[in-house]
Amino acid sequence: MSKSIYELVDNLPKRNITTMVLNSLDFVVPGEWKNPTNFEQMIRDISQETDEQWIQKIGDRAVWLYNDKNQGYQRALWLYQTVDSADYALGAAALANKVGEKIGFLGFLNKLTPSNQKAQALDLAIKLVVEVVAFCQINGLPGDSIGDFVKALKEYEGEALMRMAALVCIDGLIPFGPDFILAVKSTLDNLSPKELSDNGAFSKVSKFIPGGNPAGQLAFVNRSFGAVTGWMTGFVGDRNLTQDKVMKNLQSFVEFSNDQLDYVAAFLDMSTNYFEHTGTQSIANRLIRRAMLEV
Repeated sequence: MSKSIYELVDNLPKRNITTMVLNSLDFVVPGEWKNPTNFEQMIRDISQETDEQWIQKIGDRAVWLYNDKNQGYQRALWLYQTVDSADYALGAAALANKVGEKIGFLGFLNKLTPSNQKAQALDLAIKLVVEVVAFCQINGLPGDSIGDFVKALKEYEGEALMRMAALVCIDGLIPFGPDFILAVKSTLDNLSPKELSDNGAFSKVSKFIPGGNPAGQLAFVNRSFGAVTGWMTGFVGDRNLTQDKVMKNLQSFVEFSNDQLDYVAAFLDMSTNYFEHTGTQSIANRLIRRAMLEV
């Protein structure tokens, strides 16, 4: 039996590498992300309810909605988990005992290879497509509703906004610098359908990606990325984000020099699961808000 939504939230770590990385990005979206790790407290915070019976009813309805296989919540969570697990498992165990001290980076260099630019660009594009498809699942929309997603993206807040901020910073600015949109576009423009379907992360999530076959799915990836480039350009410009600013904030807990950027990208892929972590919180948030309307 899969875990209930309240177990999933209650089991989220309060402090690990992922939360430290996300906290270092607070300067990008100040105060948007509080790392909720208690489902009942989330209900209280979102509903502003104090009546215990009412809180219980909202919780019960949220759990029921999550468990209903006809809804898309479990599929969305699976997508968030799966796109992260592709690169997470390698370093998690090695890093677990390092939390709480500043992590010396050099000890990990022998476990890492520098991030391959093509693989890194594809990683960003696939995560973005997973965000589009998960959004559609959570909101009961057809999986190819890119226009609805782009509209909603302008209203993103809280956990969802933090997830997109991390995507821009960790998977965009750190490995590629200010030209990350061009780098990803260039990779996608030169990618064959077979290269896409051979990608480990994509092959795991491909059954939920619209398009019908690898060529159609590659076209969907291209359309999704193209539709969001305006938002990403605005996000970086409005906040005056640079690779340097992101790195300086990360250096508050990871020691590295700027000539190790390729390794930093690989290190963050290996040691964080920010899509799963914030995705769980986003799904819980959506469930609670819907349950409030239905009880």
